[in-house]
Amino acid sequence: MNKEASNSGPTVCLSVVVPVFNEADGLRLLWEKLSSVLAGLGKRWEVVFVDDGSHDSSWSVLKQLHEQHPEVRALRLSRNFGHQTALTAGMEAARGAAIVTMDADLQHPPDLILELVRQ
Repeated sequence: MNKEASNSGPTVCLSVVVPVFNEADGLRLLWEKLSSVLAGLGKRWEVVFVDDGSHDSSWSVLKQLHEQHPEVRALRLSRNFGHQTALTAGMEAARGAAIVTMDADLQHPPDLILELVRQ
């Protein structure tokens, strides 16, 4: 696993782990929705994207997101290991006191994250 785009600092309250496989076209929209929701937390958060051997430009998009937003962390697996392995890698890299996992295709509504945190 090639780890890239990490940062350090104060304690992270919440990590959102997102496995990515050939999702370049939707990653910016996902980031916009996620960051908008997570800004409402009022606490420090991060989004850990795990590129699971994508063949499209997903990794380039993730690197750009990291360069523009310090809350974005990105890991790149050397090849496609599968969804569960990507989730595990992301959870191991996550620094949050709590972790939420979601898919990159927006099948899981980001709006529900605040409700999960409240619970």
